[in-house]
Amino acid sequence: MNILGISAFYHDSAAALVSDGKIIAAAQEERFSRKKHDSRFPTLAVKYCLRELEQRNGKLDAVAFYDKPIRKFERILKTYFSVAPHGLQSFMMALPLWLKEKLWIPMQIEEALEHCGVSPMPTLYFPEHHESHAASAFFPSPFKSAAILTLDGVGEWATSAIGRGQDHRIEILQDLHFPHSLGLLYSAFTYFTGFKVNSGEYKLMGLAPYGEPKYVDLIRDNLLDLRPDGSFRLNLSYFGYLDGLTMTNDKFARLFGGPARKSESEITQREMDIARSIQVVTEEIVLAMARHARELTGEDSLCLAGGVALNCVANGRLLREGIFRNIWIQPAAGDAGGALGAALLASHQIHHAPRQTDGTRDAMQGSLLGPDIEDPAVEAFLKSHGYPARKLGPDEWPREIAALIASENVIGLVQGRMEFGPRALGARSIIGDARSPKMQSVMNLKIKYRESFRPFAPSCLAERVSDYFELDRPSPYMLLVAPVRRDRCKGLEDAARLSIRERINQVRSDIPAITHVDYSARVQTVSPADNPRYYALIKAFEALTGYGVIINTSFNVRGEPIVCSPEDAYRCFMRTEMDYLVLGSFVLSKKDQPPWQDKADWRQEYALD
Repeated sequence: MNILGISAFYHDSAAALVSDGKIIAAAQEERFSRKKHDSRFPTLAVKYCLRELEQRNGKLDAVAFYDKPIRKFERILKTYFSVAPHGLQSFMMALPLWLKEKLWIPMQIEEALEHCGVSPMPTLYFPEHHESHAASAFFPSPFKSAAILTLDGVGEWATSAIGRGQDHRIEILQDLHFPHSLGLLYSAFTYFTGFKVNSGEYKLMGLAPYGEPKYVDLIRDNLLDLRPDGSFRLNLSYFGYLDGLTMTNDKFARLFGGPARKSESEITQREMDIARSIQVVTEEIVLAMARHARELTGEDSLCLAGGVALNCVANGRLLREGIFRNIWIQPAAGDAGGALGAALLASHQIHHAPRQTDGTRDAMQGSLLGPDIEDPAVEAFLKSHGYPARKLGPDEWPREIAALIASENVIGLVQGRMEFGPRALGARSIIGDARSPKMQSVMNLKIKYRESFRPFAPSCLAERVSDYFELDRPSPYMLLVAPVRRDRCKGLEDAARLSIRERINQVRSDIPAITHVDYSARVQTVSPADNPRYYALIKAFEALTGYGVIINTSFNVRGEPIVCSPEDAYRCFMRTEMDYLVLGSFVLSKKDQPPWQDKADWRQEYALD
């Protein structure tokens, strides 16, 4: 059975293809449309998945959409009626979109498939939102059985759920309902600190180490009632998402001593302290839910999905607390991963596809599930535009790129299949030398064009992870934060008395470019099984320098989706101060390229994010 999964209309629309339980392809619409967090129906991602199916001479048997639109519309109507006459403006804004698009998803699916030549029309399935998240968490995991925890803003009614997976079945045991939502709580603080909801949450997480948890008691005492099982109720009098156009209201602002920070304005100590405080509270809630999941299921392994599962600081703490012996997090934990979960749910639970697990390797194939970049296509692209490049042989490739990194060059790397999910994992990455004290500021200001406080992640040889970080297991999807080993750290005793600017520029370890202000790092481990070419590159860098770790950040600029094609990569390369571009086997030097001229100010193409 070949099953296409689809998520659409809320955040990061995506499509995924599953064949007899095996994941074949998956991609977000934004990578093709070049509109970040594109929430429209994923026509281009669907076409990509169907091309992959055609190459296998397969026939599409079913389509699974990641939630139940009618039930979601019912929740929206009941919510508006419960607060009426308040909320009329937001209701009038939402209603046309529902009546025009969101209630007609079966017809949109049929139309998209007809345009791709699919006939006859396959069977349609509509699992619940948190079932799709749970399926995306458990079915690709390496576990035969496990507890499941899903956490996000809201699906139909559920905002979080505890379940259990065993073999080829999952079961939801308990859930928490809207409007009480950890995802919406964290998004409210994202909004209040001046970042964009549904995309700026990771900035709030990155800002937290600069602050002190001075508002934790204020949040606990006024905003929520947390129970021992991790369930909670929000004090809705402080929030605006039920009856207004903003996440928080004036009462919330008075509680925190003034209005929300305006986007792009200076970040003050108040925002840093608020970020730290909500991060602490978020971790408390996640830990309480995890403890309850352990008690409820009796399992010693846990699978995580939902947007909150991308909070890698909370994930790292969950691992260190030892509530579960093993945890596995879906790399596309947000709504995009719902497309994959819906397809897997239909494949395993409805059509009884067998599920093979060995207890160690997951089924995500390194999350490298997008379009491939192949040398003939790259060569044709370069020749058609007259862009000079050198082609490297298989043995030259890792050694020469490693030497460029060691010389403090910034390199755009495009090789193999594109990553599925929000993290670049060495296929569509910008890479550099983690040993360089200047690399963080150079990459933030001259390459990414983003806030200087933002940390970068390390890519580390899997077998060397414990040499650099306090982590005793793989982290292939960059979803765990771990402390840098203390014997590599510098200036621990001075950190508290330094100013914020001094702390940003402080050399905190012998790998300063990836050591965050709290001496932590968001770790990606690289193995030859998941990404052999990228592994060979880091291995060559280790042979040259003695360090089996480099910087890895996503190949894009602020406000732009991660690059997909050679055209996307070359454009981003020329618009920034990157030194070299690697396209498959080809290496391009910036100084050799013809002058680049945009027709207009390219930064206006992207909404600030």
